[in-house]
Amino acid sequence: MEAGGAVAGKVKKGAAGRKVGGPKKKSVSRSIKAGLQFPVGRIGRFLKKGRYAQRVGSGAPVYLAAVLEYLAAEVLELAGNAARDNKRNRIIPRHVLLAIRNDEELGKLLGGVTIAHGGVLPNINPVLLPKKDAAKEPKSPSKATKSPKKAA
Repeated sequence: MEAGGAVAGKVKKGAAGRKVGGPKKKSVSRSIKAGLQFPVGRIGRFLKKGRYAQRVGSGAPVYLAAVLEYLAAEVLELAGNAARDNKRNRIIPRHVLLAIRNDEELGKLLGGVTIAHGGVLPNINPVLLPKKDAAKEPKSPSKATKSPKKAA
């Protein structure tokens, strides 16, 4: 036996149990493992630093990232459709507002939210619209009845 305590013939191990001097494995993020675009690690950090609970489980940030990614994809898809309807290539806040307010579930979720530069939904009260029966009658001067003042 050697004086250093290491047994002859054994390879020393470094940090994380890998061989010293050996090739380091490429790290795989939790977002890639979960197949998500949203950052699982960052959301986990925010959950811990926000002190929402004393302890945060390992699955909580994954689930929350997946939910946030789904909501973002849903809003972006509807906003893209609204932009295409307006013959535009770029999504602007107006398209996001139209997408959210025209969708029943998203409208309920974001009911109290104000979107800057979004405007309002186009809406005209039916009382203010012209009467349909009045618009159909022809307005010719020959068929018009004379007023009682002029007849007298």
